Amino acid sequence: MILGVIVVLLVVGVAIFLQSPSFGRRPSGERLKAIEQSKNYKDGQFQNLSYTPDLKEGVSYYTVFKDFFFSKSKRSKPKNVMPSQKTDLLHLDPSENVIVWFGHSSYFMQADGKTILMDPVFSGAASPISITTKAFAGSDVYTVDDLPEIDLLFISHDHWDHLDYETVLKLKGKVKKIITGLGTAEHFERWDYDTAIIEERDWNDTIDLGNGFVVNTTPARHFSGRGLKRNTALWMSFVLKTPTLNLYLGGDSGYDSHYKAIGDKFGPFDLAILECGQYNEYWKYIHMMPEEVVKAAAELKAKKLMPVHWAKFSLALHDWDEPILRLTAAAKKQNIPLVTPMIGQKASLTKNEVFTEWWLGLE
Repeated sequence: MILGVIVVLLVVGVAIFLQSPSFGRRPSGERLKAIEQSKNYKDGQFQNLSYTPDLKEGVSYYTVFKDFFFSKSKRSKPKNVMPSQKTDLLHLDPSENVIVWFGHSSYFMQADGKTILMDPVFSGAASPISITTKAFAGSDVYTVDDLPEIDLLFISHDHWDHLDYETVLKLKGKVKKIITGLGTAEHFERWDYDTAIIEERDWNDTIDLGNGFVVNTTPARHFSGRGLKRNTALWMSFVLKTPTLNLYLGGDSGYDSHYKAIGDKFGPFDLAILECGQYNEYWKYIHMMPEEVVKAAAELKAKKLMPVHWAKFSLALHDWDEPILRLTAAAKKQNIPLVTPMIGQKASLTKNEVFTEWWLGLE
């Protein structure tokens, strides 16, 4: 009887926890009706362009959990404090075209006078239970207070390491427009955002922002979900055209034919920002191996490649620096220039710069 009571209390506790505001909310009402009209929404959820199993054939969740807890690399986290710089984003020269990486998939850009923010996570964690996914020491040196007013906030999808509840709440009132996938606006609406500033789109839509700024929403190969149910909101990548630049803002994605299709239609790109990290052969369909990232950049016709989704959180089994080591080796073979600033370092969107391999020598 005591065991039964404990089980009931645990179930009730989890149910209450899942109802907390940080989990957002599933689409309903008119938003759900609009979602159901999407050709990418079938059988009650969004679908990838290609068949995409959660895990590689022959791999079970038991195997993944066992390896994650008992076979994870001892170097999945750095022993040293992550090196970083602190750029004064509040007083940038408005004529500068620059990018500042905050670690993982979060970055700030100033392009042709507009301020742009992608997938910001400043809470120091990448899950609803912060002790399980803490940011590496030294990697979380920025806060929302360090940001100027944001013209465009891009959210690629609603996973916790890309849509951070604490950060989004603090950004309220500082963001002029949000661009994201179908279904994600439901979270923002629950968090009391004005939905009039949100562009909630399907794949292959065009958003003309005026004055030479155009966003094309493009596919990715991934999944979504903040709670127990997956794929009620759409995962995205974006093509951002400014008066002088053509940029590819990639979200989480496994390798697939969409990269070549996007490159053929919208390339060449001055810079492609692609996810590289938190991969494993077990889940190869939803995250690219580093060598595939380089292949994708080539198919996008990118003049330069910036790898993100590493150097802040340990969400996979590999060494913390394995993504950048493998990617730099592959990029050298393909002669693809890399943009690899340390966290917080200002990098030019237009000039060719040489970056130190700052990750070498860190334990």
